[in-house]
Amino acid sequence: MNPVQPLDSINERIVRCVRCPRLVEYRERVAREKKREFREWEYWGRPVPSLGTSDARLLIVGLAPAAHGGNRTGRMFTGDSSGRWLYRALHKAGWANQPTWERRGDRLILHDCRITAAIHCAPPDNRPRPDEIANCNDFLVDELRLLAPKLRVVIALGRIAFTVFLKTWRRLGNPLPKPLPRFGHCLAHELGERGPVLVSSFHPSRQNTQTGKLTETMFDAVFALAKQRMR
Repeated sequence: MNPVQPLDSINERIVRCVRCPRLVEYRERVAREKKREFREWEYWGRPVPSLGTSDARLLIVGLAPAAHGGNRTGRMFTGDSSGRWLYRALHKAGWANQPTWERRGDRLILHDCRITAAIHCAPPDNRPRPDEIANCNDFLVDELRLLAPKLRVVIALGRIAFTVFLKTWRRLGNPLPKPLPRFGHCLAHELGERGPVLVSSFHPSRQNTQTGKLTETMFDAVFALAKQRMR
């Protein structure tokens, strides 16, 4: 049997986590009650682990799993409309072998890429509380500590993910530039000689994509910028 790798160990801790009573109650209740169109599914109903390679040079940080997306399928950005946008863009840019987003076990493979989130449980109304983000932050700290030596680019999807990543990077003892980077769509922020480039993007949520705040062209530009900075 192969020894457990450090990132696998972090994922195991994530899946077992019960630190936030409100999130535990919500994720389990959603898994029991289900959504009518998914009534035949056996929901995951637990924290959703990170996904991707252990030596990734690209890290994508989202907000949280969706109640009937990742909380149902057990895979980051899988089973909801945000995942459709993300995996299409990753496949087009060459970081995924296929644009699948509906379920685990579909042979999706990420290349040189890892996906994580500010919190790993689905929050009510997609709004985690500050204490819940703080409770989950140890996982991101440990993950970044292992990824940092090879990490070249981080894409933060949405303002909360952007802010959480910067605070986590500072928590690891890394200085932040002055003035502090400001969130905006398709912007690249230098984090020092030893740090990755932080690229900020609007989140591919329905609120953004259905209103036209985020278009496919705009989203593809984020990954084109990431590839450019990777070089």
